[in-house]
Amino acid sequence: MSAHTYDRPATPGTVRGERGEGDAVEQVARSFKRAMAAVRRLRGRETHRPGEVTDAQYSLLFCLRDRSQMSVRDLADAADLSPASVTEMLEGLAAAGLVERRRSERDRRVVLSSLTENGSGLVEERRARFEPRFRAAMSEFSDKDLLIAGDVLERLRGLFDEMADERNEQVVEQPL
Repeated sequence: MSAHTYDRPATPGTVRGERGEGDAVEQVARSFKRAMAAVRRLRGRETHRPGEVTDAQYSLLFCLRDRSQMSVRDLADAADLSPASVTEMLEGLAAAGLVERRRSERDRRVVLSSLTENGSGLVEERRARFEPRFRAAMSEFSDKDLLIAGDVLERLRGLFDEMADERNEQVVEQPL
């Protein structure tokens, strides 16, 4: 495993190793693209081994950790996956004893999923391994910096959701 350091840029508006300075918006855009690329690389290098939980499956488990039970549609939205993919993953997670699935009392067409005790334990083990690294990476930033970063990321999420909605509307409007 390689050691990574989480250094702040030398001066505001610059990223180490880059020529020239850009404005702050360009800096955020470059850093965001790099972070997204790093996540794609991490997921792309993942190899699924029998008996191991994938990052995508963990994302479902973490969503269930935050709520007592969720429908496939809600899980798909929260984890940014298709309902078909979520259904397939949930079947494997249920077979592994990590998730319990049952029909909703209010609407028998809806299947609700929740963590089992084993599922909760696995999520907490993963969180316990990851959280210290995440906190260490953020340790040099003030709470104010982190709250601002959270606001920036939420703004970007909203922008990309808006762009996706516009793209979907354009597809619907175009005749076949």
